[in-house]
Amino acid sequence: MAENSGDQMKINQVALFTPTLSEIKNVITPALATNFEEIAVDLVDCPDLTKVPFQLASEGLGGHPKLFDIGGPPFLLPSVQRDKLYDVQTILKQINYNNKAFVIGAGAGPWPQVSRNCEMMMNVVIDSDEIKNQTKLAWVGDDNQCVLQNCKESDTRLALLANLFVSEGKPGKVIKVYVKTRTGNLDFITTIQNALSARYRGQLVGMGGTFLIKQGKVKQHVMPDFSPVPLNSEKSLNDWLHFYNMSAPLVAVGTLVSAESNLDLRVQHFHSFSDHGEGGHYHIDVTPDTVEYLGYFNIADCLYRIDQPPKSVLFGKD
Repeated sequence: MAENSGDQMKINQVALFTPTLSEIKNVITPALATNFEEIAVDLVDCPDLTKVPFQLASEGLGGHPKLFDIGGPPFLLPSVQRDKLYDVQTILKQINYNNKAFVIGAGAGPWPQVSRNCEMMMNVVIDSDEIKNQTKLAWVGDDNQCVLQNCKESDTRLALLANLFVSEGKPGKVIKVYVKTRTGNLDFITTIQNALSARYRGQLVGMGGTFLIKQGKVKQHVMPDFSPVPLNSEKSLNDWLHFYNMSAPLVAVGTLVSAESNLDLRVQHFHSFSDHGEGGHYHIDVTPDTVEYLGYFNIADCLYRIDQPPKSVLFGKD
């Protein structure tokens, strides 16, 4: 729950429409083919994601898959609400998710841990109060460089906003997506999200998982420390953010949904991390001729909208 309140936070539970993996494959394949030169979309048994190159905290994406959409940009913009801190363990208890929980995704990191604003790439297993925490945090250093560090093992908090995929981390069938050489204008995730949005009008579909940027470079941002002045426009937001071209290999984690709905959902949100000190919020590749992606995704059956802000903002949602 938000640490500024002793009450349980408001959580809206929404059942998601769950087409088969085969149907999703048929929906996204033509869209990917219009945006990338080489594509292969298959239904496969999920590989062991704990191994290189993904190095996640659990093997698979199966077992009661859910989405968490927590907070939102209004808690950051135009001025930060520092008291908006959430603990994933607390949320899991509030929704009575009593199974092993493998939680991956993108959000703002627990700023008290590093004494500054930071990006979070959540990658943690919580099982009967035992924690395997491989979450990464990225922040902007004194020389404006990206700093990537491991999260403290015991800290399962986040701040302000997050989009998380929660499962039991079990092996099982997933959608494998491989693409190479971008020929269109859309990034990898937007291509998939747009296809879902066009196909499932009036039905809310949600997915989560991980993808690897195998080759090339991608544009990513890292939030610097909280702005001392309000960020009142898209220009002020972009001037505040720090953008970098980061090099493969990068492992991204996050979620996407087919529509914002009346819950003011974030339709896509992925953060990536690496073994070479780079990580941040994924935007798009900047080397379309050489870029190569490999992703594994699963369909969620339920979404929890957690501590929805009372109003939205007109910028900063992508």
